[in-house]
Amino acid sequence: MIDIGYIISGFLVGLLVGVTGVGGGSLMTPLLVFLFGFKPAVAVGTDLLFAAITKSGGVLVHHGKHQSVEWRIVSLLSLGSLPAAVTTLYVLNHFAKIGKDVTHTITFSLGIALILTALALFFRARLQKIGKSTEDHQPGRFHHLQAPATIVVGLVLGVLVTLSSVGAGALGTVALLFLYPRLSTVKVVGTDLAHAIPLTAIGGFGHWQMGNVDFTLLGSLLIGSLPGIWIGSHLSARIPERVLRPILASVLMLIGFKFVL
Repeated sequence: MIDIGYIISGFLVGLLVGVTGVGGGSLMTPLLVFLFGFKPAVAVGTDLLFAAITKSGGVLVHHGKHQSVEWRIVSLLSLGSLPAAVTTLYVLNHFAKIGKDVTHTITFSLGIALILTALALFFRARLQKIGKSTEDHQPGRFHHLQAPATIVVGLVLGVLVTLSSVGAGALGTVALLFLYPRLSTVKVVGTDLAHAIPLTAIGGFGHWQMGNVDFTLLGSLLIGSLPGIWIGSHLSARIPERVLRPILASVLMLIGFKFVL
């Protein structure tokens, strides 16, 4: 049965995602664990498929309308993230088969990912400024390191997102802003979205095979989130980002420490 509580939660998270641009995982997964009492593994698995579906619409807009996806960067990120995601799923499945409880690993990873996301929100502007300053004073000096650094970022995201469903949005965006400071914001967002789709899809499919996806929950969240994202994106121009981001980052930091401690 479709649950009205899940639909409302999906709408509220979609609204915040539309306004702030922060990925739904950092908001949705803790909500499912703390408010509705889902096991962390089910919350992560369901949210990964949720992210893959919702982000697909965003990429269609960015690629078709704005032409803002840098496919070379997407390929470099995927070289690190997709093998890392498959390896992480294999390890989780292996531990599940031999009867080891992976709840603590997923919960701890979720906490770490939320804390890192909060830090990324706090220091996003500063990191971008450092990247631009380095590029201005020493143009091209670190250009040869961009490709390997991008692959390493992808690898870290692959592990973190598969374990926690958090990080593909905020952490990926901040990493790209630092590594490619001359890339426009719309291209950073479009590129990050395009990379997140195969990563969350692989992660979600792997968790589905392990029985960690609740499809009734997934359908309810989508019913609420899609109009929420649409309304939030229209409200975003009216609500100052400098007010919302620190509040959101503080909340994520507190939730992250609750998972870790």
